[in-house]
Amino acid sequence: MAYLGRHAIVIGASMGGLLAARALADHYEEVTVLERDGLPEAHEPRKGVPQGRHAHGLLARGREVLDRLFPGLSEEMVAQGAVYGDLVDNVRWFNHGVYLLNVPSAMVGLLVSRPMLEDGGRRRLLLLTNVRLLVHSAALEPVFDRIISRVNGVRVLLQCETGNVETISTDLVVDASGRGSHSPAWLDALGYVKPREERVQVQIGYMTRLYRRRPEHLPGKQAIVMAGCQPGWRFGVILAQEDDRWIVTLGGYLGDRPPTDEAGYLEFARSLPKPEIFEVIKDAEPLTSLTPYQFTANLRRHYEELSRFPEGLLVFGDALCSFNPVYGQGMTVACTEALALRESLAAGPHGIARRFFQAASKLIDIAWQMAVGSDLQHPAVVGKRTAQVRFINWYLAKLFQAAQHDAVLATRFLEVANLMKPPPSLMEPRIALRVWKGSRAAA
Repeated sequence: MAYLGRHAIVIGASMGGLLAARALADHYEEVTVLERDGLPEAHEPRKGVPQGRHAHGLLARGREVLDRLFPGLSEEMVAQGAVYGDLVDNVRWFNHGVYLLNVPSAMVGLLVSRPMLEDGGRRRLLLLTNVRLLVHSAALEPVFDRIISRVNGVRVLLQCETGNVETISTDLVVDASGRGSHSPAWLDALGYVKPREERVQVQIGYMTRLYRRRPEHLPGKQAIVMAGCQPGWRFGVILAQEDDRWIVTLGGYLGDRPPTDEAGYLEFARSLPKPEIFEVIKDAEPLTSLTPYQFTANLRRHYEELSRFPEGLLVFGDALCSFNPVYGQGMTVACTEALALRESLAAGPHGIARRFFQAASKLIDIAWQMAVGSDLQHPAVVGKRTAQVRFINWYLAKLFQAAQHDAVLATRFLEVANLMKPPPSLMEPRIALRVWKGSRAAA
């Protein structure tokens, strides 16, 4: 194989970092992943991924790409207790006051905890002989050669507790450190312009608990997803996981969040627009304490707009864009970015960042418009409600009303929500006609 270079470094061993490293492994002789955390042997949440204790969604497109990058991963997860399911037939999707119709489909999802999925991906990655992982190792800053305007190394705090700092030479640094990425500050220090940031404040607060899953719970269904919608804008999910567990996450917008006591949590569940989640957890066996989480804002950094960017540096995953987690898009968008990174690397060693940022921007656009557009349905969320946003939200409400009785519409909506089809496919003439007829009948 003709490699692009000798060495590439990835900052962060979360899902984004693992996916970036997998793409790099085909193009560099050696790939080093730096992770400031220690990594548990068991499928346990870790400090660097606080959201790992909460419900996660791997969209159908994400599962498809993961199996392409790590062949056999889904089957391995299922053998360890994860759950395969038809995302249209085995999951109940609630929004705009109604449930989508459940019908058999070809869209297969994987219900699994974030720690188990991350562990599986990491183990698969480390089977590659040219990939190594350094734990308890924090990237401090890139080393920049100003003569050639190129990053050619990283200063790293190895074994963080020892205070030992070393410089590791590299041909490419990929910042997959997440939402708290230091790349904007690094660019500023190197004399480059920082990327424009776009934020939509949602002030999400939610609470999660694991419960024992019993056969009589939700007969025939593996999950319920209740989106926040008027009048109360509270949301909730209950998802099957490995080890015969349910993970239940309940929350609200703009400071509305579940109480921290059990009675208050149950009452919050009772306040959801449909009773199914409450009916399960009111008598179910709790397996963990209540765990809170807060998310402030959708955040996007527009690196694709920069006219100057140093060679040898790249930004990936949540460090590019961090979505409201209630839509479950983050891991799947990172999966598609990994494919875009592969293509950008295949085009040669020069201009990688420019090619990748442009390709990733197109992928992010789709998920960003879906997430932010949905958040802007809430009248108190501050943001620009263009005519297009208002029309799409009106149209989707009509689509949901029709899709409670229409298998074609229910399936098409979930194909788009799972990033299997582009959003314009919701407005194809035959689909729009079904929406018009179905919503009139529902009214």
